[in-house]
Amino acid sequence: MMSNVFDGAPPDYSSISVAVKGSTGDTVGGAASRRAVRWAVDNLLPHIDRLVLVHVMPTVTTIPSPSGSKIPVEDLEESVVSMYKQDLRKEFEEVFVPFNKICGSIKVETLLLEHDDPAKALLKYISDSEVECLVIGSCSPSFLTRKKGQEMPLMVQGEAPETCEVYVIAKDRVLTKSTNQLSPVKLSSDSSYRFRTPKRAEAHTDPFNRTCSDKTSLAASYMIHASTGIRLGHDEQVRSILGHNIVSTSNMQLNPGANMNTPKWQSNVMYEIEQLRKQVQTTLCMYKQACEELVHKQTQVQSLSYECIKDTKRVISALEKEEMLRKEAEEEKQKHLKAVKEIEDAKSMLAKEFCDRKLAELNALQQALKKQQVMDQLLLSDSRYRKYTKEEIVAATDNFSLSKIIGEGGYGKVYKCSLDHTPVALKVRRPDTIEKKQEFLREISVLSQLRHPHVVLLLGACPDNGCLVYEYMDNGSLDAHISRKKGKPSLPWFIRFKIIYETACGLAFLHNSKPEPIVHRDLKPGNILLDKNFVSKIGDVGLAKLISEEAPESVTVYRNSTIAGTLYYLDPEYQRTGTFRPKSDLYAFGIIIFQLLTARHPNGLLFCVEDAVKRGCFGEMLDGSVREWPMAEAEELARIAIQCSQLKCRDRPDLDTQVLPALKRILESANSRLKTEQAKARPPSHYYCPILKEIMEDPQIAADGFTYEGKAIKAWIQNNQNVSPVTKNRLRHCDLTPNHTLKSAIQEWRSRSGLDLPTTLGSF
Repeated sequence: MMSNVFDGAPPDYSSISVAVKGSTGDTVGGAASRRAVRWAVDNLLPHIDRLVLVHVMPTVTTIPSPSGSKIPVEDLEESVVSMYKQDLRKEFEEVFVPFNKICGSIKVETLLLEHDDPAKALLKYISDSEVECLVIGSCSPSFLTRKKGQEMPLMVQGEAPETCEVYVIAKDRVLTKSTNQLSPVKLSSDSSYRFRTPKRAEAHTDPFNRTCSDKTSLAASYMIHASTGIRLGHDEQVRSILGHNIVSTSNMQLNPGANMNTPKWQSNVMYEIEQLRKQVQTTLCMYKQACEELVHKQTQVQSLSYECIKDTKRVISALEKEEMLRKEAEEEKQKHLKAVKEIEDAKSMLAKEFCDRKLAELNALQQALKKQQVMDQLLLSDSRYRKYTKEEIVAATDNFSLSKIIGEGGYGKVYKCSLDHTPVALKVRRPDTIEKKQEFLREISVLSQLRHPHVVLLLGACPDNGCLVYEYMDNGSLDAHISRKKGKPSLPWFIRFKIIYETACGLAFLHNSKPEPIVHRDLKPGNILLDKNFVSKIGDVGLAKLISEEAPESVTVYRNSTIAGTLYYLDPEYQRTGTFRPKSDLYAFGIIIFQLLTARHPNGLLFCVEDAVKRGCFGEMLDGSVREWPMAEAEELARIAIQCSQLKCRDRPDLDTQVLPALKRILESANSRLKTEQAKARPPSHYYCPILKEIMEDPQIAADGFTYEGKAIKAWIQNNQNVSPVTKNRLRHCDLTPNHTLKSAIQEWRSRSGLDLPTTLGSF
């Protein structure tokens, strides 16, 4: 048991608190804390009833997670935080174990305080619990020296209330506070600590000693305040204090008597002051060096700050760019997802449409087959035209004899033969158009309904081999008369005017057909036929779609499945777009008018006529083989033809409302002029056949004594059982006698009057 270390009676405390420091799992405890506990046990414990060991643990702000991260307590439930704190307090209770061993069998209380600042925690504990005595260990070897991290005991000692005595136990010193003044007490060499409070300190009456003691206390106080965080003064102030101490020390050394009377502890103080002066000088040098380093470091810090600002700006710019790129990437991703979805939807729709289209095609095919069967039955049972068998066609053409061929067109060869005792023109389809049978049947079903005086009449057909049977036109095509092929005579002007008007009437009929208009698409002089009275009729109606690809180029130009027609008569807009309309035939009609007026080739004829009309010399272009052209009517026809031959359909006149009325007016004017001329050169009445009412070409005398046209009287006798056309009496015989005298007179009259073509009596 340690002896009492106080000079006199120890202070009367009801309890003592000792602040200890350690770590969980530490079985020894901190050295300073062990020293404080031993000192309290040896010097204070025998006189008190209660000893409290106090330890300050850090405030719990975060709780570690199993993954190693720390979670703020604010984000956790209160029960979890409370449980963690209880476990943590149990761990910190182990800090008191080594100090309990020092106390031995003495009953010791333990107290855990929770705070981040130990000094504040101890001060609050002193205030709240009204602690009278607090013992704190210090690692400082001397109360005059100060190390980093040792200011806490002195701070507690300096700020503790007057009612609490705070003992700071260093290695060789015990610091205590009384009336706001610190007094050093040197520990004895027998390892027991001897403490003297300022109240019990002996007063020194020696002036030198008092001065030295005061200065020593001043230096000690200066160093202690420096260790507690009070800022040192300027270098000059430090030097003045230390210099004064040094001078006092020197004076003391010069006075041996005084030195002999100086207490031993004052000698130690002077020694420590000398050491302190040296330390201060060293500290000043270090301070200057630190200032220089500080300036250098500040320069480096400024440079680094500037670089940091630049880097920060670059980082911010990079982050902004990254954010922008991220947004763009997100937008592109959304667009991509949207596009993928649209593609998937489109694929689904396409698949559905494909299935629907296949079903529709199958349904359409079935309906087409049913419709075709119905059409075939209707066509086979159609009585609107005569259906001929293949055998009848072969027999009529003598097995398609070459001697019966009278022409060839785009559809095929044309044969002249007799069917049902009637002369007919038979058109035989080319072999390469056999696959167009369905189209052929549809066309003849439409053509068989056409009945017009200026459209060639379809008499019948042979569906098996695609033969068409038309009425026979005695005077052939208009093209043969314009170009005078095979000795054909030139047509007089009034016949030409009549052909123009009749062709326009036939076109108007086709264009006004119901339910859809019929467009010829291959109108040309070769498809305008003349009967024996030079009445014009439009042929090959509806056959443009059935033209063979092997047709001669001189007859018909066949471009493709949609473009059909002859080059010089083909509508330019139709050639360019492939779209035909009723006004497409007007272009060809205008070219035909030019040819009837000029008898020239159609190549470039439009531009020549336009130029001649503009220059006022159109009369020079008229066909020279025709005498006494009516110039006004001819030039008006040329202007109408120019309008009909415009390059664009919208610039061409309307056939019904513009062209036909103008042609009718021109024809009436020409008819009046013709009647005047015919009145001047009217043939005698006996030149006319009583049956046909036409001027006879082959006059024959019958048994009744009258003269008739040879063909007419023969047909009459055959059909009327030998009855006279004039007297209605039975003829005595059927023999006919040629009237050569009358025939010569008629020919002479024709030559004299210039009317070498037969005309209908009393009509034009």
